[in-house]
Amino acid sequence: MWPGLEALPWRWAGGAALALGLALEALALLVRGWRRRRAPRREVLFFPSPVTCTAALLGEPGPAPCLCPLPHGDSPLARLLRRLLSARRSLELCLFAFSSPQLGRAVQLLHRRGVRVRLVTDSDYMVLTGSQIGRLRHAGIQVRHDQESGYMHHKFAIVDKKMLITGSLNWTTQAIQNNRENVLIVEDAEYVEPFLAEFERIWEEYNPANYTFFPNKKEQK
Repeated sequence: MWPGLEALPWRWAGGAALALGLALEALALLVRGWRRRRAPRREVLFFPSPVTCTAALLGEPGPAPCLCPLPHGDSPLARLLRRLLSARRSLELCLFAFSSPQLGRAVQLLHRRGVRVRLVTDSDYMVLTGSQIGRLRHAGIQVRHDQESGYMHHKFAIVDKKMLITGSLNWTTQAIQNNRENVLIVEDAEYVEPFLAEFERIWEEYNPANYTFFPNKKEQK
């Protein structure tokens, strides 16, 4: 018998145990990293936002670097745009006023990417000068509005039915650049689901088939 042969299985066992230990440690590291990456988003933005260049976010500059004179740093508006543009499947918007050109371009960009966009807004503010609603409708985006005496005063968005964006901010240049406003961004089903249910309820209530702005032909006769 070769010398030391009887000890060889134990060495194999020790090597296997060491390999298993290293594998488990690596797996634990991967799980911890995955949990950190998958942690639900909770973010607060405060406005007014400094004016910065958002062309890169909106895919406007092309291959050459943007040469506009605006600062190219981060800002609350840029962070809001990034969260909005993370949509891959759906975007529900429930907005009192919508006149920000940057946010309007972001919504149109998502629509061109194939994201299903639905928008509920207030009938009085959708026709004001600078409103983005007409442009969005012309682009083929579904829009519904109220016909009530009160305002449709909500201000929230739902990205892919899992991320809620809400707060005091109207999506207008005035609010973004001049007002003291807040936006909460959260990935938590406990909060997303009630807002999604509210959107669906309003969406059905504002079905154009239910509008009564114009009498039917029989009533006109």
